[in-house]
Amino acid sequence: MSWWSRLTGGKSESDAKSSKSGRVDYLNEALALERQGDYDAALTSYRLALRDRPNDQRVLQNMAIAYSKLGQQDEAIRCYRRALDLDPSLSGAHYGLAFLLLKRGDRGEAQRHLEEFLARAPRSPEAQRWVEHASSTLEQLRLEDETDVRNEWPDGGPRG
Repeated sequence: MSWWSRLTGGKSESDAKSSKSGRVDYLNEALALERQGDYDAALTSYRLALRDRPNDQRVLQNMAIAYSKLGQQDEAIRCYRRALDLDPSLSGAHYGLAFLLLKRGDRGEAQRHLEEFLARAPRSPEAQRWVEHASSTLEQLRLEDETDVRNEWPDGGPRG
């Protein structure tokens, strides 16, 4: 399943194949379609899953990943934001959103989401790679901000 267990979403209550009523498990169908590289079809299944469970943060995060893979950053950002509206503690959504915002050039908001991610960072060995990436990116953003502030002064800044 990975991409860091689909952004640490774990399993939703619907992950048991199909329900006893015989309904299709659209989330698992979408994940299988993504594994095959069919992101457009996966998004259709994610939309159907959302129709059944409109507040399922896992579906929203997976949709964001699929939209990202298709280069539809605005849609991915909307999905991450909606997931965070439902649960502001979703560290994976903060992580994904931060890097999409960086691509868009929104450094301030990206920095805020990296800080939120790191404040709630998962402690698993698999997550360590993503935690280190977020930490180094945040450090780089802060260094660049400091450099930008110093460069605003013609002589490198005021002297005391």
